[in-house]
Amino acid sequence: MKNLGIYLSLFFLLLGVIVFSQSFTMGYYSEYGPGPGLLPLWTGGLIILLSLFYLWFSIKKEIILFAKVMPKGEGFINVLTCMGSLILFMIIVPFTGFLIGSSITLLLLFKRGYKWPWAIGLSVTVSFVVFGLFDVLLQVPLPVNEFGW
Repeated sequence: MKNLGIYLSLFFLLLGVIVFSQSFTMGYYSEYGPGPGLLPLWTGGLIILLSLFYLWFSIKKEIILFAKVMPKGEGFINVLTCMGSLILFMIIVPFTGFLIGSSITLLLLFKRGYKWPWAIGLSVTVSFVVFGLFDVLLQVPLPVNEFGW
């Protein structure tokens, strides 16, 4: 079976069942009106219905092959670079802090499309701008190293 639609619909069916079943651990009503379980219950039910419909549709009519969807050549390398840099960021940010971790990650991404000086400058600039926006302006704490950055 190489039909991607079947796998995606089964994944979302499982996700819907998990959301739907977990919604029963929260109250459907509260003393003031709808409770915290209302939205997950209806969302999970809707996900289940839509995924069952898509499962039927992908079995009967639409066949999407893995080979048609997966990128090849340079596009596949770009996807691997993005996924690898995201995983690297999650691993190194607790140790290096946000500024250094995001600069390294963005450098890996930017070096594929820019020359080295531009890639370094852009990665450091974007990291500082994002850190300034979140830490100073929005006052959202970001992971920092022992130096505070």
